[in-house]
Amino acid sequence: MHESIASEFIERLKARVDNIRVGDPLDEATEIGPLIHRNHYDHVKSHIHQAKEDGVTVYQGNVPAEYDLGCFIPPTLLLNTDQTMRAVQEEIFGPVLTVMTFTDEADVIERANDVRYGLAGYVWTNDMKRGHRVAAAVNAGMLWVNAQNVRDLRTPFGGSKQSGIGREGGHYAFEFYTEVQIIHVALNDHPIPQFGKTNREVH
Repeated sequence: MHESIASEFIERLKARVDNIRVGDPLDEATEIGPLIHRNHYDHVKSHIHQAKEDGVTVYQGNVPAEYDLGCFIPPTLLLNTDQTMRAVQEEIFGPVLTVMTFTDEADVIERANDVRYGLAGYVWTNDMKRGHRVAAAVNAGMLWVNAQNVRDLRTPFGGSKQSGIGREGGHYAFEFYTEVQIIHVALNDHPIPQFGKTNREVH
């Protein structure tokens, strides 16, 4: 968020985190369920642990006691981070939000692009000209402006940089899932250099 609204924004963000409903994914009231398996759980936990080691302020919501033995990670905010930290530079893929501030449009674009990954990005603004401009400047495979993960399945899906190669979705998927093979067949006599052959050899 812009540095001018950081304090108020973070307090409102904490209030939202406190109210997120963690629980059984089959319960329609649940907003965040468990991670897919223990390895995934350990991966996300390692990011949070490393953030604490780096001096990051970690703010977390609650996981109900009945889910203590599951792969549940509480909704987590990583505050006062900087661009060099692992939590900023890597894809966590868990209910973890890294919170940073920016000074102006050029600054936020530079920060967004100063990572190895580029799967998706989101721009939130009331200025649609700025929304288009920033989205076009961010080096990611997919950008949403004032929306979140809503797409036509016929449109391309995929990232850039270390977030993947190629695109799925619509006709793009034909190329992505096709292994191209070329077979060359000579239909007439085709002269081939015959190294080492002597005139005495008869064929």
